[in-house]
Amino acid sequence: MRVAMFGYQTWGHRTLRALLDSGHEVVLVVTHPKSDHAYEKIWNDSVADLAEQHGVPVLLRNRPGDDALLEALKSAEPDLIVANNWRTWLPPEIFDLPRHGTLNVHDSLLPAYAGFSPLIWALINGEPEVGVTAHRMDADLDMGDILLQRSVAVGPADTAKDLFHKTVDLITPIVRDSLDLIDSGTAQWTPQDRSKASFFHKRAIEDSRVDWTWPAEDLDRFVRAQCDPYPNAFTYHRGKRLRILEATVSAGHYGGTPGRVFIREGDAIVIVAGADARSGRCRGLAVKRVRTEDGSEYAATDYFRTMGGYLTARP
Repeated sequence: MRVAMFGYQTWGHRTLRALLDSGHEVVLVVTHPKSDHAYEKIWNDSVADLAEQHGVPVLLRNRPGDDALLEALKSAEPDLIVANNWRTWLPPEIFDLPRHGTLNVHDSLLPAYAGFSPLIWALINGEPEVGVTAHRMDADLDMGDILLQRSVAVGPADTAKDLFHKTVDLITPIVRDSLDLIDSGTAQWTPQDRSKASFFHKRAIEDSRVDWTWPAEDLDRFVRAQCDPYPNAFTYHRGKRLRILEATVSAGHYGGTPGRVFIREGDAIVIVAGADARSGRCRGLAVKRVRTEDGSEYAATDYFRTMGGYLTARP
């Protein structure tokens, strides 16, 4: 088959690598220009560089709505378009252009976690597994019929970085197997159950702000979901922003007001957490490592030299 690709960052890079190794002919690649957005500077292997290294024509676009792009696609005569981490909606004159349509590869188990940053949101929400879905693109974002899915378990201490590596390794086999099914005419497409769908927005700074009324178990996942190299979970201490790099759920139960810097527990400092913390039946968040605004990192036991005071959502 003749295949065109729309993709960006490491997800797109892995997809293009799989296409180049598949035996099918890659006739055109469309990717985004480099971005200064915090989440788009992470996992930023260049799709354009890989395509150019293999002599594949490349077009750079923020959005795909111009006549020149459409003409280039028509001239390339693809049998299939494959998309992965394309950041804007593709119009029907593009996704319906090839005879096999467009196969989108999305890093969640659709219909759940359509949209942006699905691994981070899934970890925050305590999902037992994450994965990758190959589905037919249609007019509704991430809602087209499913061809294949692959999943991996979320471990009890997994971070978003761990889940990225687990799921990005699923891209090559799911692309290879999908192309085999489509090319052989044996692909079976399953409609998504829209009643189980969820759609998540692009993450921003506000989404990393710690709310100490959350249970410690939720805050533990919140911190792990925003490990380096992602923007970290943050709070304020004495009016200055403080990033939480590593934490766990405390062994003991601690009562009082959420956000209180309370007590040392092993190599951690326990922060009172939970809307019902006043009951004394809640565990706290045992903070182990922090980073200040100047980039300095500290063991929590070194940073919090005295107990007392509060961590707050605002300065």
